[in-house]
Amino acid sequence: MGSRTYETALSFEVKGLGWAYGDKPTFVLTSRELPRTRDTVEFYSGGLAQLVNGRLRPKFHSIWFVGGGEVSGECLRLGLADEVRYSILPILIGDGTPFFEKLDRDVALHLMELKGYKSGTVELRYEVRGHLEKIEG
Repeated sequence: MGSRTYETALSFEVKGLGWAYGDKPTFVLTSRELPRTRDTVEFYSGGLAQLVNGRLRPKFHSIWFVGGGEVSGECLRLGLADEVRYSILPILIGDGTPFFEKLDRDVALHLMELKGYKSGTVELRYEVRGHLEKIEG
């Protein structure tokens, strides 16, 4: 996850909403000094492809990226994502964050699953079909 997402998760925890990631290993992409509140959190400041291909894929069957537009966009630009999941919560967070920042071309998605919950949360799961050529116009 990116550093801003990590800070948001910490703020939810302080408000009594708990730590959403349980005991899962959590890697925070940042070059800043941030508080480490649990042993399962590790900070990483190198390249995203190196982290995924060199460290995570050999150890983990499934890698889940949580974050805002910067991390999500980089995952798509580098071809590291095979799925995109959106969880739409019934909470508006300030100014909001773009889902994907600075994509250099369109990305085709295929809806795989849609779930709605009584809480008002909606989950969408898409398969990444691949990059499409950017359409100028």
